[in-house]
Order: sequence, then C-alpha cells, then structure tokens
Amino acid sequence: MAYTFSHDDIAYLASPPGAAALAEVGDFALTQASLLKDLEQIRRVHGDHAAALVETVRLRRRATAKLEGAQDWFFTDDALQQATPTAVARHRAQRLAGKTVHDITCSIGAELAELARVCPAVIGSDLDPIRLAMATHNLRTRNVLLAKADALVPVSNADVVIADPARRADGKRTHDPAKLQPPLPDLLAAYAGRDLAVKCAPGLDFDKLAWAGEVEVVSLDGAVREACLWSSGLAAPGVTRRATVLSSTAEPWTLTDADPDDIPEREPGEWIIDPDGAVVRAGLVRHYAAKHGLWQLDPRIAYLTGDKVPEGVRGFRILDRMEFREKALRAELHRRDCGPLEILARGVDIDPDALRNRLKPKGSQPHTLVVTRIGRAATVFLCATPMASAVTH
Repeated sequence: MAYTFSHDDIAYLASPPGAAALAEVGDFALTQASLLKDLEQIRRVHGDHAAALVETVRLRRRATAKLEGAQDWFFTDDALQQATPTAVARHRAQRLAGKTVHDITCSIGAELAELARVCPAVIGSDLDPIRLAMATHNLRTRNVLLAKADALVPVSNADVVIADPARRADGKRTHDPAKLQPPLPDLLAAYAGRDLAVKCAPGLDFDKLAWAGEVEVVSLDGAVREACLWSSGLAAPGVTRRATVLSSTAEPWTLTDADPDDIPEREPGEWIIDPDGAVVRAGLVRHYAAKHGLWQLDPRIAYLTGDKVPEGVRGFRILDRMEFREKALRAELHRRDCGPLEILARGVDIDPDALRNRLKPKGSQPHTLVVTRIGRAATVFLCATPMASAVTH
C-alpha cells in the first residue's frame, strides 16, 4: 500500500536535514527482497521519518524512466503514475509556445515544468494540498504561479486552459467521459468558448464524444500514451485527427486526416506492417499507407502490406499464407523447425498465448504468425521474425 504523505513530511524532506537523509537512504537497495531489512535499519536512524524517506527514494528511482530532471522531486505514488512523460509534455508545450497557459489539474507539476520553458506566463492549480506542496518544491526554480482551486471554477484569463481529468472512478479505470474527475462534459461547459487542451485516455470513444476540434493520439517509444483534445482555436485548419509518434532515439513525426488517404486494393505484398498504435487509435491507417506506398490486407483491418518497409519500422516478411486451421498450421510449423513463435492477431477472437500452447512449437527457428480476417475468412500469414537490429525505434 502506498505511503500517504503529510505537510510535515514535505517540510522535513525539503529541509537540509531531510535532503541529507534522502541522500543517505539513496544508498540502500530498497528492493522487494531487502526492503524489510533496509527499513528496519533506516528506522533506527531516522525514526518516524523513515517511511517518507524510503517512499520518496523509491518513487524517484521509478520517475527516472519517465521524467527528465526530476531526481530531486517529490511524488505520491498515484501522482507519479498519472504524470505526463517529459517527452509528451514537451511536445504539447511546443504547440503552446508563446501563450499564457493555466493547468487546472496540475498535480505535482510535470506538465508545468515543460510549459515554463516556452510560455511567458504559466499557472498551475489543484484541489489536493499535498500535491500542490510537492509542486511548489518541484518547480521552485521555475517561474510558475501555483494556487489551490477547483478545476470547474475558472479563476484565470490565460490564453489556454489545460486539464487532465483523473481516469479512475470507484477505484476502476474508466473510458466514460462523464465518469472522469472532473467529468468531461462539466469541464467543457465550464470553459465554453475558451481555448482548451484536455488530456484523455487513448481508449476514449472519440466518435461518441463528437469533439469539434482536433483529437491527437500520442505514442512514445512504441507505446500509446494518451490522447489530447484540442479545441478548434488550437487545431490546425482542416485537421480533426492527428497521430504523433515520439521516440527516444529518432525524430518525431506526425500524420493528420488532412493528408492523402488514397490507396490501391491489391493482393498481399512481400511484407506485413503493423502501424504504430497512435496511427491505429487515431484512425489514420489509410493515411499512413498512402504516405508509405502501402495498402491494407483488408479494408476493415489495420494491418498493412507492401513490397518495402518504411524506414525504422518493424516489418514481417511473408513466407506463406494459409487458411486458419490449427492442425495444418501445426504441421507446417513443425516442417519449418519453428521454435520461438510470436503471434499477432487482429480481427479474430484468438488468445495468442493459448494458441501458442496448442501449436507446441519445439524447433529452433523463430517465426511470426499474423492471424487476421480477410473478407469473412480467418487467415494466417507465416512470417520470418525480423532481427532486432532492423528496428530503429
């Protein structure tokens, strides 16, 4: 169970003795195996401060994979889970450069840290006093105004309002806009007529939402991180859907529904390509295919095919195409000395792990199965597994 911080904890951790204690506790392993022994030793030295010290050190270690420059920040467990990764926050801040911005659900300040780099005036507000106290510490070197305020009560005239409604209701993750905290319909009503950017779960049903502006789906290093609803005043002309692909090792790129989407209907080419999740979630599969000279295996399925693979993308070279019949497939895999087996499935009701167990591959050669639906028929493509060196992001 996560530790609950108090104002006294934050005051101590921010003090010179607290900073020294954090440095000392940082030398402990604090792994699952060593935690009880480490905590007992830390308690002997630091008494009632031990739990706050240990939790802060552990959270900082987790934060390094998500947030840049946050080695001396304060977090709660929930706040760290909900914090926007630095790369994603930086991308959004760049779209808002030069504007005054108010983050009305600022939490511990991850978004504000990036906004403060490029915006002339930045305001952060939240109802949680502990998170605000943490944000005050985290942003102490940046020019940011912080205040306690209800997100549904406008308190500033900033050019742009940013919100990140909590995506859990009654302890469960929700995709219902009305069950977000604060509820999305209430949020939109409170800031009607204002330029607004709202961070949402990428699983939200955007068609049901009938958003009048732009929906941007963002991925980072292959994982879809979030969707952002941009009001009409912040959207590019003629754009209602955007996919943005960020990478730690390659240049970012973006695709919109204003790009061409005319693609041919052909038999499968030499390769199968699974587009980035941001492209799929944003509904821009055809646009991606048109950009890279690809086409779809089936108009209703997001798998693409072609005779070449876009640079930096993992492609699966087709070795064979079969009807999906497990007995024949098992025999073919045995004939090919199949061992390690990756199974991708889309448009069919298949559990890849259960299918792999039934196929029982026992050989030495790695392969990939792409199981999908073409027309009404379940079809399997037996593919060569790409080498890791072929993947550049």
